[in-house]
Amino acid sequence: MKAKDIKKKIMYILGGTVLTEDFFWKNARFFITVFIIIVLYISNRYSCIEKMATIERLQRELKDAKYESLTISAKLMGVSREAKVEELVQKNGVDISLTEEPTYKIKK
Repeated sequence: MKAKDIKKKIMYILGGTVLTEDFFWKNARFFITVFIIIVLYISNRYSCIEKMATIERLQRELKDAKYESLTISAKLMGVSREAKVEELVQKNGVDISLTEEPTYKIKK
């Protein structure tokens, strides 16, 4: 093909003359349907990407919350040990002592 023919075909398409032909109008429904399907596909993909990003963010937050919970639980276990409680009672000067008698369960 010559450069002149190529330029002529490009101008034919870009100029809008192709839209006046019978081929375009006979297949207009098909072109519109394909266009709608493409738009729906793109919007669905964008929605999926947004939801995946939200899921990843929430999973990171859950992981951080689990680590924080474990840390707090470990601190609580350390503070609630009998020796630690006795030490804190003596340190703060609270007049409490351990009983020498075992505890009793009252049954009905």
